[in-house]
Amino acid sequence: MVTLNRIYTRTGDAGTTRLASGASVSKSHLRVEAYGAVDEANACLGLARLHTVGDSELDPMLARIQNELFDLGADLATPARSDEAEGVVLRILDSQVARLEDEIDLLNGRLPDLKSFVLPGGTPAAAALHLARTVARRAEREAVRLVEAGEAVGGPAMRYLNRLSDFLFVAARWANGRGEAEVFWESGATR
Repeated sequence: MVTLNRIYTRTGDAGTTRLASGASVSKSHLRVEAYGAVDEANACLGLARLHTVGDSELDPMLARIQNELFDLGADLATPARSDEAEGVVLRILDSQVARLEDEIDLLNGRLPDLKSFVLPGGTPAAAALHLARTVARRAEREAVRLVEAGEAVGGPAMRYLNRLSDFLFVAARWANGRGEAEVFWESGATR
């Protein structure tokens, strides 16, 4: 249980913040950018869920994913150490990635085949899910930049980010009347 009695601390007034390890870094540090983008994706999911409350299949998945995004943020905010004991630090697990894959397959298996690219939009839920998808893709790019800079990010966290945007694409299709209310790209239609 986390207890937050004080919302502002003034410790970040000079442009720094602390990672979960206690290390002080710039608020523009690649690690902060990565978990910040995860937080943004989570906020987008909160917005999407305003429109999925009545969907007894999709909404519980989104609720679970919102919680997992806090786990993912904690994972990204905690640099891995070579002497880290398994289970001591909150990390994304391969089982969470597998569950996302199972849910992608479950929802996608009940959607019509795609014959064109889908434009972000349709229902309010689908539009919000597409927004969450694009933010999740940005979070993935930020995590890749972090790895490319020589920082450690766990494989399950990277896979989770990659599957998350796939899940959100399928979820947006699902929220568009199970594919019936989708808006398709018409190549060159406005020329």
